[in-house]
Amino acid sequence: MALIVKKFGGSSVATTEKIRNVAKRILREKAKDDQIVVVVSAMGDTTDDLIALAEGITRNPYQYAREMDMLLTTGEQVSIALLTMAFRSMGQDAISLTGSLAGMHTDAVHTKGHITDITPDRVHEELNKGRVVIVAGFQGTDEKGDPVTLGRGGSDTSAVALAGALHADTCEIFTDVDGIYSADPRVVKGARKMREITYQEMLEMARLGAGVMQPRSVEMGQYFHIPIHVRSTFTEEEGTIIREDYTMVEKGFEIRGVANDDKVAKLAVLGIPNTPGVAHEIFSPLAEANIAVDLIVQSIRNAERNVTDMVFTVASDDLPQAKAVLDKVADKLHATGVQVEKNVAKVSAVGAGMLGNPGIASRVFGALANAGINIDIISTSEISISCLVRGDQMKAAANAIHDEFFPKN
Repeated sequence: MALIVKKFGGSSVATTEKIRNVAKRILREKAKDDQIVVVVSAMGDTTDDLIALAEGITRNPYQYAREMDMLLTTGEQVSIALLTMAFRSMGQDAISLTGSLAGMHTDAVHTKGHITDITPDRVHEELNKGRVVIVAGFQGTDEKGDPVTLGRGGSDTSAVALAGALHADTCEIFTDVDGIYSADPRVVKGARKMREITYQEMLEMARLGAGVMQPRSVEMGQYFHIPIHVRSTFTEEEGTIIREDYTMVEKGFEIRGVANDDKVAKLAVLGIPNTPGVAHEIFSPLAEANIAVDLIVQSIRNAERNVTDMVFTVASDDLPQAKAVLDKVADKLHATGVQVEKNVAKVSAVGAGMLGNPGIASRVFGALANAGINIDIISTSEISISCLVRGDQMKAAANAIHDEFFPKN
Protein backbone atom coordinates (compact mmCIF):
# COMPACT_ATOMS: atom_id res chain seq x y z
CA MET A 1 0.00 0.00 0.00
CA ALA A 2 1.27 3.45 -0.89
CA LEU A 3 0.09 6.97 -0.17
CA ILE A 4 0.60 9.00 -3.33
CA VAL A 5 -0.08 12.67 -4.03
CA LYS A 6 -0.72 13.46 -7.69
CA LYS A 7 -0.91 16.99 -9.03
CA PHE A 8 -2.50 17.89 -12.38
CA GLY A 9 -1.99 21.31 -13.92
CA GLY A 10 -4.44 23.47 -15.82
CA SER A 11 -3.65 22.01 -19.25
CA SER A 12 -4.30 18.51 -17.87
CA VAL A 13 -7.84 19.44 -16.74
CA ALA A 14 -8.64 22.03 -19.43
CA THR A 15 -11.84 20.30 -20.61
CA THR A 16 -14.38 17.91 -19.15
CA GLU A 17 -13.02 15.21 -21.48
CA LYS A 18 -9.52 15.72 -20.08
CA ILE A 19 -10.90 15.66 -16.54
CA ARG A 20 -12.50 12.29 -17.22
CA ASN A 21 -9.24 11.04 -18.73
CA VAL A 22 -7.37 12.10 -15.58
CA ALA A 23 -9.81 10.09 -13.45
CA LYS A 24 -9.46 7.06 -15.75
CA ARG A 25 -5.68 7.21 -15.61
CA ILE A 26 -5.57 7.45 -11.82
CA LEU A 27 -7.91 4.47 -11.46
CA ARG A 28 -5.92 2.48 -14.03
CA GLU A 29 -2.64 3.03 -12.17
CA LYS A 30 -4.04 2.71 -8.64
CA ALA A 31 -3.15 -0.48 -6.76
CA LYS A 32 -5.89 -2.01 -4.65
CA ASP A 33 -4.85 -0.57 -1.28
CA ASP A 34 -3.26 2.67 -2.47
CA GLN A 35 -4.42 5.90 -0.92
CA ILE A 36 -4.60 8.70 -3.49
CA VAL A 37 -4.71 12.46 -3.02
CA VAL A 38 -5.14 14.55 -6.16
CA VAL A 39 -4.24 18.25 -6.23
CA VAL A 40 -5.55 20.19 -9.22
CA SER A 41 -5.20 23.64 -10.76
CA ALA A 42 -7.92 25.68 -12.42
CA MET A 43 -9.07 24.50 -15.84
CA GLY A 44 -6.96 25.67 -18.77
CA ASP A 45 -6.83 29.47 -18.98
CA THR A 46 -9.41 30.01 -16.23
CA THR A 47 -7.03 31.98 -13.99
CA ASP A 48 -6.08 34.30 -16.87
CA ASP A 49 -9.77 34.72 -17.71
CA LEU A 50 -10.57 35.66 -14.12
CA ILE A 51 -7.74 38.19 -14.09
CA ALA A 52 -9.10 39.65 -17.34
CA LEU A 53 -12.53 40.03 -15.70
CA ALA A 54 -10.95 41.96 -12.84
CA GLU A 55 -9.05 44.15 -15.30
CA GLY A 56 -12.39 44.96 -16.88
CA ILE A 57 -13.34 46.55 -13.58
CA THR A 58 -10.09 48.35 -12.78
CA ARG A 59 -6.75 48.83 -14.52
CA ASN A 60 -4.80 47.57 -11.51
CA PRO A 61 -6.95 44.93 -9.78
CA TYR A 62 -4.05 43.67 -7.66
CA GLN A 63 -4.33 46.77 -5.52
CA TYR A 64 -7.35 44.93 -4.09
CA ALA A 65 -5.29 41.86 -3.27
CA ARG A 66 -7.77 40.19 -0.91
CA GLU A 67 -10.57 40.43 -3.46
CA MET A 68 -8.29 39.06 -6.16
CA ASP A 69 -7.71 36.01 -3.96
CA MET A 70 -11.43 35.71 -3.35
CA LEU A 71 -11.88 35.70 -7.13
CA LEU A 72 -8.98 33.49 -8.17
CA THR A 73 -9.63 30.69 -5.69
CA THR A 74 -12.91 29.95 -7.46
CA GLY A 75 -11.05 28.50 -10.44
CA GLU A 76 -9.70 25.50 -8.54
CA GLN A 77 -13.06 24.90 -6.89
CA VAL A 78 -14.58 24.26 -10.31
CA SER A 79 -11.86 21.71 -11.10
CA ILE A 80 -12.12 19.75 -7.84
CA ALA A 81 -15.90 19.50 -8.07
CA LEU A 82 -15.86 18.24 -11.67
CA LEU A 83 -13.06 15.73 -11.03
CA THR A 84 -14.90 14.39 -7.99
CA MET A 85 -18.02 13.91 -10.12
CA ALA A 86 -15.91 12.09 -12.71
CA PHE A 87 -14.60 9.63 -10.11
CA ARG A 88 -18.05 8.99 -8.69
CA SER A 89 -19.52 8.42 -12.15
CA MET A 90 -16.87 5.68 -12.58
CA GLY A 91 -17.78 3.98 -9.31
CA GLN A 92 -14.93 5.34 -7.21
CA ASP A 93 -15.90 7.16 -4.03
CA ALA A 94 -14.26 10.58 -3.87
CA ILE A 95 -14.59 13.95 -2.17
CA SER A 96 -13.44 17.46 -3.02
CA LEU A 97 -11.74 19.73 -0.47
CA THR A 98 -10.75 23.37 -0.78
CA GLY A 99 -7.33 24.37 0.50
CA SER A 100 -8.97 25.48 3.73
CA LEU A 101 -10.81 22.17 4.25
CA ALA A 102 -7.57 20.30 3.56
CA GLY A 103 -5.88 22.21 6.41
CA MET A 104 -3.67 24.49 4.31
CA HIS A 105 -2.73 27.49 6.49
CA THR A 106 -0.93 30.51 5.06
CA ASP A 107 0.31 33.93 6.04
CA ALA A 108 -1.81 36.95 5.13
CA VAL A 109 0.18 38.07 2.08
CA HIS A 110 -2.58 38.01 -0.52
CA THR A 111 -1.72 36.79 -4.05
CA LYS A 112 1.80 35.80 -2.87
CA GLY A 113 1.06 33.73 0.19
CA HIS A 114 3.39 31.29 1.93
CA ILE A 115 2.26 28.09 3.61
CA THR A 116 2.82 28.36 7.36
CA ASP A 117 1.31 25.05 8.51
CA ILE A 118 -0.71 22.08 7.26
CA THR A 119 -3.13 20.13 9.44
CA PRO A 120 -4.44 17.45 7.06
CA ASP A 121 -6.75 15.72 9.56
CA ARG A 122 -9.73 15.87 7.20
CA VAL A 123 -7.63 14.41 4.37
CA HIS A 124 -6.58 11.43 6.53
CA GLU A 125 -10.19 10.97 7.63
CA GLU A 126 -11.47 10.79 4.05
CA LEU A 127 -8.63 8.53 2.89
CA ASN A 128 -9.42 6.09 5.68
CA LYS A 129 -12.96 5.86 4.29
CA GLY A 130 -11.52 4.56 1.02
CA ARG A 131 -12.08 7.78 -0.88
CA VAL A 132 -9.88 9.51 -3.41
CA VAL A 133 -9.37 13.02 -2.03
CA ILE A 134 -9.29 15.90 -4.53
CA VAL A 135 -7.75 19.09 -3.14
CA ALA A 136 -7.77 22.59 -4.63
CA GLY A 137 -4.20 23.67 -5.26
CA PHE A 138 -2.83 27.22 -5.25
CA GLN A 139 -4.74 28.27 -2.12
CA GLY A 140 -5.06 28.25 1.64
CA THR A 141 -6.45 30.52 4.35
CA ASP A 142 -4.89 32.94 6.80
CA GLU A 143 -5.62 33.24 10.53
CA LYS A 144 -8.82 35.17 9.81
CA GLY A 145 -10.07 32.48 7.45
CA ASP A 146 -9.59 34.72 4.39
CA PRO A 147 -8.52 32.96 1.18
CA VAL A 148 -4.89 33.43 0.16
CA THR A 149 -3.34 32.28 -3.12
CA LEU A 150 0.26 31.09 -3.40
CA GLY A 151 1.35 32.80 -6.61
CA ARG A 152 1.75 31.42 -10.11
CA GLY A 153 2.53 27.70 -10.03
CA GLY A 154 1.26 27.52 -6.47
CA SER A 155 -0.52 24.21 -7.05
CA ASP A 156 2.89 22.53 -7.24
CA THR A 157 3.69 23.93 -3.81
CA SER A 158 0.31 22.79 -2.46
CA ALA A 159 0.92 19.25 -3.72
CA VAL A 160 4.47 18.84 -2.41
CA ALA A 161 3.67 20.45 0.94
CA LEU A 162 0.63 18.22 1.35
CA ALA A 163 2.70 15.16 0.43
CA GLY A 164 5.17 16.12 3.15
CA ALA A 165 2.49 16.69 5.78
CA LEU A 166 0.85 13.36 4.91
CA HIS A 167 4.20 11.51 4.90
CA ALA A 168 3.40 10.36 1.39
CA ASP A 169 5.62 7.88 -0.42
CA THR A 170 5.97 10.13 -3.44
CA CYS A 171 4.56 13.20 -5.15
CA GLU A 172 3.84 13.08 -8.87
CA ILE A 173 3.54 16.33 -10.82
CA PHE A 174 1.65 15.77 -14.07
CA THR A 175 2.01 18.46 -16.69
CA ASP A 176 1.98 18.99 -20.46
CA VAL A 177 5.68 18.11 -20.79
CA ASP A 178 7.19 14.68 -20.20
CA GLY A 179 9.84 15.72 -17.70
CA ILE A 180 12.49 18.32 -16.97
CA TYR A 181 14.80 19.28 -19.80
CA SER A 182 18.25 20.79 -19.97
CA ALA A 183 16.50 23.87 -21.37
CA ASP A 184 13.03 24.94 -22.40
CA PRO A 185 12.32 22.80 -25.51
CA ARG A 186 10.21 25.64 -26.91
CA VAL A 187 13.29 27.86 -26.87
CA VAL A 188 16.24 25.50 -27.37
CA LYS A 189 15.95 22.87 -30.10
CA GLY A 190 18.58 20.54 -28.67
CA ALA A 191 17.16 20.39 -25.14
CA ARG A 192 17.60 16.97 -23.51
CA LYS A 193 15.32 15.29 -21.02
CA MET A 194 16.90 14.46 -17.66
CA ARG A 195 16.22 11.27 -15.73
CA GLU A 196 17.19 12.87 -12.43
CA ILE A 197 18.09 16.25 -10.99
CA THR A 198 18.91 17.30 -7.43
CA TYR A 199 16.72 19.58 -5.34
CA GLN A 200 19.50 22.17 -5.27
CA GLU A 201 19.89 22.28 -9.04
CA MET A 202 16.15 22.23 -9.71
CA LEU A 203 15.57 24.99 -7.17
CA GLU A 204 18.13 27.17 -8.88
CA MET A 205 16.69 26.48 -12.34
CA ALA A 206 13.17 27.20 -11.14
CA ARG A 207 14.27 30.41 -9.43
CA LEU A 208 15.95 31.55 -12.63
CA GLY A 209 12.99 30.97 -14.91
CA ALA A 210 12.49 27.27 -15.64
CA GLY A 211 8.70 27.31 -15.45
CA VAL A 212 8.10 23.58 -15.05
CA MET A 213 8.27 23.88 -11.23
CA GLN A 214 7.63 26.69 -8.77
CA PRO A 215 10.73 27.32 -6.59
CA ARG A 216 8.83 26.98 -3.33
CA SER A 217 7.54 23.55 -4.34
CA VAL A 218 11.12 22.34 -4.75
CA GLU A 219 11.99 23.84 -1.36
CA MET A 220 9.10 21.89 0.16
CA GLY A 221 10.32 18.66 -1.43
CA GLN A 222 13.79 19.21 -0.05
CA TYR A 223 12.46 20.11 3.40
CA PHE A 224 10.24 17.02 3.64
CA HIS A 225 12.61 14.73 1.69
CA ILE A 226 9.80 13.85 -0.70
CA PRO A 227 10.88 12.59 -4.15
CA ILE A 228 9.08 14.57 -6.86
CA HIS A 229 8.32 12.82 -10.15
CA VAL A 230 7.61 15.28 -12.98
CA ARG A 231 5.87 13.52 -15.86
CA SER A 232 3.39 13.97 -18.69
CA THR A 233 -0.37 13.69 -18.34
CA PHE A 234 -0.62 12.49 -21.91
CA THR A 235 1.92 9.62 -22.03
CA GLU A 236 2.83 6.64 -19.85
CA GLU A 237 6.57 7.38 -20.04
CA GLU A 238 8.74 7.92 -17.00
CA GLY A 239 9.56 11.56 -16.40
CA THR A 240 12.24 13.20 -14.25
CA ILE A 241 12.82 12.52 -10.56
CA ILE A 242 13.83 15.42 -8.30
CA ARG A 243 15.64 14.08 -5.24
CA GLU A 244 18.47 14.75 -2.80
CA ASP A 245 21.24 12.99 -4.70
CA TYR A 246 21.72 11.10 -7.92
CA THR A 247 21.14 7.35 -7.67
CA MET A 248 22.89 6.54 -10.93
CA VAL A 249 26.32 7.38 -12.25
CA GLU A 250 25.96 10.49 -14.39
CA LYS A 251 29.10 11.78 -16.00
CA GLY A 252 30.05 14.19 -18.71
CA PHE A 253 28.06 17.27 -17.74
CA GLU A 254 29.55 20.45 -16.36
CA ILE A 255 26.26 22.30 -16.16
CA ARG A 256 22.87 20.69 -15.67
CA GLY A 257 20.76 23.06 -17.69
CA VAL A 258 20.03 26.49 -19.10
CA ALA A 259 17.16 28.58 -17.74
CA ASN A 260 15.63 31.63 -19.38
CA ASP A 261 13.16 34.22 -18.18
CA ASP A 262 11.70 37.11 -20.19
CA LYS A 263 9.17 38.04 -17.53
CA VAL A 264 11.58 40.48 -15.94
CA ALA A 265 12.16 44.23 -16.04
CA LYS A 266 15.21 46.32 -15.22
CA LEU A 267 15.01 49.27 -12.86
CA ALA A 268 17.69 51.85 -12.17
CA VAL A 269 17.63 54.44 -9.41
CA LEU A 270 19.93 57.11 -10.83
CA GLY A 271 22.19 59.62 -9.14
CA ILE A 272 21.85 58.52 -5.52
CA PRO A 273 24.34 59.42 -2.77
CA ASN A 274 27.17 56.91 -2.45
CA THR A 275 26.87 56.73 1.34
CA PRO A 276 26.17 54.00 3.92
CA GLY A 277 22.51 53.04 4.30
CA VAL A 278 21.34 54.07 0.82
CA ALA A 279 20.90 50.47 -0.37
CA HIS A 280 18.72 49.82 2.67
CA GLU A 281 16.65 52.92 1.89
CA ILE A 282 15.96 51.50 -1.57
CA PHE A 283 15.40 47.83 -0.91
CA SER A 284 13.60 47.97 2.44
CA PRO A 285 10.40 49.54 1.01
CA LEU A 286 10.45 47.01 -1.82
CA ALA A 287 10.68 44.17 0.70
CA GLU A 288 7.80 45.63 2.69
CA ALA A 289 5.76 45.60 -0.52
CA ASN A 290 6.70 41.89 -1.01
CA ILE A 291 8.61 42.66 -4.20
CA ALA A 292 11.58 40.36 -4.82
CA VAL A 293 14.65 41.82 -6.53
CA ASP A 294 17.45 40.11 -8.42
CA LEU A 295 20.69 40.83 -10.31
CA ILE A 296 21.68 43.84 -8.24
CA VAL A 297 24.51 46.06 -9.50
CA GLN A 298 25.78 49.32 -8.02
CA SER A 299 27.97 51.45 -10.25
CA ILE A 300 29.75 54.76 -9.66
CA ARG A 301 28.23 57.47 -11.85
CA ASN A 302 30.38 60.41 -10.71
CA ALA A 303 33.26 59.79 -8.34
CA GLU A 304 33.85 63.50 -7.76
CA ARG A 305 30.27 64.12 -6.71
CA ASN A 306 30.16 60.75 -4.91
CA VAL A 307 26.91 59.64 -6.55
CA THR A 308 26.05 56.22 -7.88
CA ASP A 309 23.34 54.28 -9.73
CA MET A 310 21.56 51.24 -8.28
CA VAL A 311 20.43 48.81 -10.98
CA PHE A 312 18.43 45.61 -10.45
CA THR A 313 15.66 43.45 -11.88
CA VAL A 314 12.15 42.57 -10.71
CA ALA A 315 9.42 40.34 -12.08
CA SER A 316 7.37 42.03 -14.80
CA ASP A 317 4.18 41.57 -12.77
CA ASP A 318 5.75 43.58 -9.94
CA LEU A 319 6.93 46.45 -12.15
CA PRO A 320 4.03 48.91 -11.65
CA GLN A 321 4.14 48.56 -7.89
CA ALA A 322 7.94 48.64 -7.79
CA LYS A 323 8.04 51.82 -9.88
CA ALA A 324 5.55 53.52 -7.55
CA VAL A 325 7.63 52.55 -4.50
CA LEU A 326 10.87 53.71 -6.10
CA ASP A 327 9.48 57.06 -7.20
CA LYS A 328 8.88 57.88 -3.54
CA VAL A 329 12.32 56.61 -2.58
CA ALA A 330 13.95 58.69 -5.33
CA ASP A 331 12.27 61.84 -4.03
CA LYS A 332 13.44 61.09 -0.52
CA LEU A 333 17.04 60.51 -1.66
CA HIS A 334 17.02 63.43 -4.12
CA ALA A 335 17.92 60.99 -6.88
CA THR A 336 18.08 62.02 -10.53
CA GLY A 337 15.20 59.67 -11.34
CA VAL A 338 14.01 56.09 -11.84
CA GLN A 339 14.65 54.44 -15.19
CA VAL A 340 12.66 51.43 -16.47
CA GLU A 341 13.66 49.01 -19.21
CA LYS A 342 11.24 46.25 -20.23
CA ASN A 343 13.02 44.67 -23.22
CA VAL A 344 15.30 42.49 -21.10
CA ALA A 345 15.63 38.80 -20.32
CA LYS A 346 17.66 36.65 -17.96
CA VAL A 347 19.58 33.62 -19.25
CA SER A 348 21.36 31.33 -16.78
CA ALA A 349 23.62 28.30 -16.74
CA VAL A 350 22.98 26.00 -13.75
CA GLY A 351 24.79 22.97 -12.39
CA ALA A 352 26.70 21.65 -9.39
CA GLY A 353 29.46 20.73 -11.84
CA MET A 354 30.58 24.35 -11.98
CA LEU A 355 31.68 24.26 -8.33
CA GLY A 356 35.43 24.70 -8.33
CA ASN A 357 35.51 24.90 -12.13
CA PRO A 358 36.71 28.40 -13.07
CA GLY A 359 36.41 27.75 -16.81
CA ILE A 360 32.60 27.66 -16.82
CA ALA A 361 32.10 31.43 -16.63
CA SER A 362 34.59 32.03 -19.43
CA ARG A 363 32.77 29.56 -21.68
CA VAL A 364 29.39 31.15 -20.94
CA PHE A 365 30.67 34.62 -21.77
CA GLY A 366 32.52 33.32 -24.82
CA ALA A 367 29.42 31.62 -26.18
CA LEU A 368 27.45 34.84 -25.88
CA ALA A 369 30.25 36.88 -27.43
CA ASN A 370 30.46 34.53 -30.41
CA ALA A 371 26.71 34.93 -30.88
CA GLY A 372 27.08 38.73 -30.88
CA ILE A 373 25.09 39.13 -27.66
CA ASN A 374 26.00 41.88 -25.21
CA ILE A 375 25.69 41.22 -21.46
CA ASP A 376 24.09 43.98 -19.41
CA ILE A 377 24.32 42.52 -15.87
CA ILE A 378 26.07 39.41 -14.52
CA SER A 379 25.17 37.58 -11.32
CA THR A 380 26.59 34.37 -9.90
CA SER A 381 25.92 31.83 -7.17
CA GLU A 382 27.76 28.65 -6.25
CA ILE A 383 25.94 26.70 -8.94
CA SER A 384 24.70 29.30 -11.44
CA ILE A 385 25.78 32.13 -13.71
CA SER A 386 23.07 34.55 -14.85
CA CYS A 387 23.30 37.18 -17.59
CA LEU A 388 20.84 39.94 -18.38
CA VAL A 389 20.51 40.43 -22.13
CA ARG A 390 18.14 42.17 -24.51
CA GLY A 391 14.74 40.52 -24.50
CA ASP A 392 14.73 39.92 -28.24
CA GLN A 393 18.06 38.07 -27.91
CA MET A 394 16.93 35.65 -25.19
CA LYS A 395 16.36 32.70 -27.52
CA ALA A 396 19.71 33.16 -29.27
CA ALA A 397 21.47 33.51 -25.91
CA ALA A 398 19.90 30.36 -24.45
CA ASN A 399 20.79 28.36 -27.58
CA ALA A 400 24.36 29.66 -27.61
CA ILE A 401 25.02 28.64 -23.99
CA HIS A 402 23.26 25.30 -24.40
CA ASP A 403 25.22 24.44 -27.56
CA GLU A 404 28.46 25.24 -25.73
CA PHE A 405 27.82 22.68 -22.99
CA PHE A 406 25.51 20.24 -24.78
CA PRO A 407 26.98 20.05 -28.29
CA LYS A 408 24.73 18.64 -30.97
CA ASN A 409 25.56 15.13 -32.10
